[in-house]
Amino acid sequence: MGISALTPPTRPDDVVETLLEFPDNRLLIDLCGEFDRNLSQVEHQLGVHILRRGNRLAVIGDKASRDQASGVLRGLYARLESGRGIVAGDIDGALRMGQPMSDVMAPGGVPGGEQIEMFRGERYELRTRKKPVDPRTEAQKAYVKNLFDHELAFGIGPAGTGKTYLAVAVGVTMLIAGAVEKIILSRPAVEAGERLGFLPGDMKEKVDPYMQPLYDALNDFLPAKQVQKLMEEKRIEIAPLAFMRGRTLANAFVVLDEAQNATTMQMKMFLTRLGEGSRMVITGDRTQIDLPRGTASGLQDAERILKGVKGVTFNYFTSKDVVRHPLVARIIDAYEKDDAAGS
Repeated sequence: MGISALTPPTRPDDVVETLLEFPDNRLLIDLCGEFDRNLSQVEHQLGVHILRRGNRLAVIGDKASRDQASGVLRGLYARLESGRGIVAGDIDGALRMGQPMSDVMAPGGVPGGEQIEMFRGERYELRTRKKPVDPRTEAQKAYVKNLFDHELAFGIGPAGTGKTYLAVAVGVTMLIAGAVEKIILSRPAVEAGERLGFLPGDMKEKVDPYMQPLYDALNDFLPAKQVQKLMEEKRIEIAPLAFMRGRTLANAFVVLDEAQNATTMQMKMFLTRLGEGSRMVITGDRTQIDLPRGTASGLQDAERILKGVKGVTFNYFTSKDVVRHPLVARIIDAYEKDDAAGS
């Protein structure tokens, strides 16, 4: 008997399907996204095909890709079950940290995902007034853990890797929980390769343009009125690095952003402000130093001097940890290749 023209082509042995069942149809709709765009994102990045069959999803592809896609989908569904929404960035984070389904089962056999379970506990859960925050890469997850576990932590890497954003999120979480009494955010008032001249207004108006990224992060986690109230009560302070001299920062969560633009003397001054009951985070990018030629970066000196000091931890990020637009990672890679070719 001949083979009919309608006979479907034979699949390779390792290309089969995995069926995933999701009992809540409303959550399944959210999991799939509008016009199945969430599923399309998983398909595109993992090289699988996903079909909807009632309250089931069939994942088609080779075993390794199926297992990873299954783990990602179960982890995202568990996120929805916990009452949290899904945006494109959450899917990207789940894909970066996706693991085989056997590795993403929470205690008791409930589908979860290690990246969700780790921060579900009281200690590492980043919950702000506006939204919960999840690290989206392994480096970010290790960074957040170190922010809780160590009194002094460094986050070093390119722009867009979440160094400052996650530090502020941890600070807000600890402030809400009562673990610290205030948040202090600082950065050097150094111009990024431009001469802006004299700025008008009082001291706050002069320095606010330099501090705007810190305001942006705060406003992502707290309502604007609450930010204003906390600042009036001095429970949140945003100030240039030069204003830190002579202070003892006790019972506070302290962040120094853009630390590559601090001089060696400024860095030493800032580090020695640490008081009882405080946490301090230093973030910076060694490739974006805007100090005058011949002036040493305090971040680079601190990294060299403090390596191996008990209680101090260093976390490093690469273009793989960029969580802004995907093009940002490619831009960083291109510049790094050009620097390497020119050296």
